[in-house]
Amino acid sequence: MAHPISAFQAAYISIEVLIALVSVPGNILVIWAVKMNQALRDATFCFIVSLAVADVAVGALVIPLAIIINIGPQTEFYTCLMVACPVLILTESSILALLAIAVDRYLRVKIPVRYKSVVTPRRAAVAIACCWIVSFLVGLTPMFGWNNLNKMQRTQELNGSHAEVIITCQFETVISMEYMVYFNFFVWVLPPLLLMLLIYLEVFNLIRKQLNKKVSSSSNDPQKYYGKELKIAKSLALVLFLFALSWLPLHVLNCITLFCPSCQTPHILTYIAIFLTHGNSAMNPIVYAFRIKKFRTAFLQIWNQYFCCKTNKNTTSSTTAEAGN
Repeated sequence: MAHPISAFQAAYISIEVLIALVSVPGNILVIWAVKMNQALRDATFCFIVSLAVADVAVGALVIPLAIIINIGPQTEFYTCLMVACPVLILTESSILALLAIAVDRYLRVKIPVRYKSVVTPRRAAVAIACCWIVSFLVGLTPMFGWNNLNKMQRTQELNGSHAEVIITCQFETVISMEYMVYFNFFVWVLPPLLLMLLIYLEVFNLIRKQLNKKVSSSSNDPQKYYGKELKIAKSLALVLFLFALSWLPLHVLNCITLFCPSCQTPHILTYIAIFLTHGNSAMNPIVYAFRIKKFRTAFLQIWNQYFCCKTNKNTTSSTTAEAGN
């Protein structure tokens, strides 16, 4: 028999649903904008679409699964593990998409003349496919054996039970903290974030050098090119900063759990960290809308073509029909 949901759980579920209702439409709008606007078809925006797909999945899949885990149903061990793994896959996908975007921006300012011959649509598609393959391998590693099943079985044997492992489904019950800290954080989260930081520092350094060069009156195009690159690089660096700000608190809490088992972390801090990770999926469309002109133009075009004007047309048609009658 299911336990009644507490007031705290109801508040948690409400906030999660609100994040999902912002994240899913916002990121679908990003994908829609790239699809319909020819100006958003270069490699950078393809990587942004990959990031948006991961963010849609966070709102549509991870958040509902997180709500299920919060309720804590009684399940078989591997069933719970399957519920816990999607967030690991999508987190890694987001990190690798951000890394691909950073490398792409670096190439745009390092080799502007040869960029289009080096970063072809085919190579961008291969890079995106590789990012997702690696994400699945990293995120599904607990399914391959690096999990808490042996620990749970030993506990059952000490209690004299040899039945199938049935547990209250919680993330930390099935996912090993050694995996989360040593493998997930120290290998697949922290190094890419530090690498991206170095890449963006070099991007800004290269752009600054180009903009500081004395230019003649006939060389406006390079100045215009690097000025535009600077604006886009700042916006994408902001996306990276928000991602790090959203995800590092939870990983720090995981480190505390592993390295200081006796330390008591307030539950409210854990919930805030979880909200930050899920809320990050809703932030990017807002950044694009306010910081990248091409996206802002595409969003307004979609609004005018499919929502605002469509409503006006329907109203006009209804009025015309009534007048004819």
